[in-house]
Amino acid sequence: MELGLAKTRLKYMTEANCIFCKIVSGDIASDKIAETANTLALRDIAPLSKVHLLVIPKKHYKNVVELSEASPAVLGELMSQATSLAQEHTNGSFRLQFNTGSEAGQTIFHAHAHVLSDSSKDGS
Repeated sequence: MELGLAKTRLKYMTEANCIFCKIVSGDIASDKIAETANTLALRDIAPLSKVHLLVIPKKHYKNVVELSEASPAVLGELMSQATSLAQEHTNGSFRLQFNTGSEAGQTIFHAHAHVLSDSSKDGS
């Protein structure tokens, strides 16, 4: 995504118009694959790898820094969920990635972890 568009999204991003908040509330459908008390996991709609999953906190935090400062316990739950999903969906080789800020590639300003792998557990 163009850097200027990402900065524009950040300027107008609020909890009320956040796509991930709308997914959590059920206003937007998603391919949910797991859920905990504080997190939701789903398949990315534009995957960059054979396995591309997202794990998000249900409460809105603009990025992982804000999440870690406000709720380390929820960050721990998110990391645990991401690790479990990586073990379930990959052959053991995966990347766990947080993009923080538009210059780092963050395009949705709600904290989320990407679980990425070129090898799925079933070998496909």
